[in-house]
Amino acid sequence: MQLDPTSYSALTAPNQVVTVDDRDIAYRTFGSGPDMVLCLRFRGTMDMWDPLFLDSLAQNFRVTVFDYSGLGYSTGTPSYAKVAMAKDVNDLVTALGYETVIIGGWSLGGFAAMTFTAMYPEKVSHVLAIGTMPPGPMVKPYEQLFFETAGKPQYSREDEHILFFEPISELSRQLGDRSIARIASRTEVTDLATPAEVFMTSVAAATDPSSPYPDHDRSYRDFFERTDIPVLALSGDHDIIFPVENWYALNQIWPTLFVVTYPRSGHGPQHQYPVMAAEMITSFVRHTARKMPTSEKNKRREALTD
Repeated sequence: MQLDPTSYSALTAPNQVVTVDDRDIAYRTFGSGPDMVLCLRFRGTMDMWDPLFLDSLAQNFRVTVFDYSGLGYSTGTPSYAKVAMAKDVNDLVTALGYETVIIGGWSLGGFAAMTFTAMYPEKVSHVLAIGTMPPGPMVKPYEQLFFETAGKPQYSREDEHILFFEPISELSRQLGDRSIARIASRTEVTDLATPAEVFMTSVAAATDPSSPYPDHDRSYRDFFERTDIPVLALSGDHDIIFPVENWYALNQIWPTLFVVTYPRSGHGPQHQYPVMAAEMITSFVRHTARKMPTSEKNKRREALTD
């Protein structure tokens, strides 16, 4: 039975599944407008998104969040390999009948979003790269504090401040606490532990300071150097795992790249400033477009302005 996504919010949207290749991909959909699919961070489930950020987006988009195979509510074999995550996205998009999507990803989810875009460019209208980094070598490396903190079995409040916000800023800690409280307001929360083998594989791949893309394949970076797909990078000014300086280095190389930096912010700027981030994303989508036929551009503008 098809559910009406306009009847739900981020906190009330029910879990649904599509079955592809003998696995269930769990997802939630809410809002109305152009289709937007958001990919999760490392060790995250659908329950870990800030509902205020999602609901602010849902005022202008039909938002879909999901769990990767074998993680959260989804079944199958878990993997954080970028092609495997991109396959999850493609299988979900195909099963739901979405022709083109705005694809977004937070942190590790940015790898999924960008890989999906490079593999299936005909299915993507815009890319949202949130608290993540582009493919290729880093001009500024990560801080070891991230791995020391991210590897803990459970996160304390202070750990979350370190991982997702700017702990030296009182304002950032306060806004972070509000986000954590909003996330905790969901009545049923599944914070399922990432399997040890997936965790260790991901850490090993990410500890190479030259690139978090373990196969060192330039094809993804080359793709974005010539694409007409608009890309919006949202970053905190002190992201300890994916420094924003890696995006600055591409300002004159990627032809469709927009970079927004949030002051006194860390790895989760959309949780620290959820409404502002959603408004920035909405404006970005409204005022940018691929080089597509005028009729298709008009349809998308109308969907955003209705």
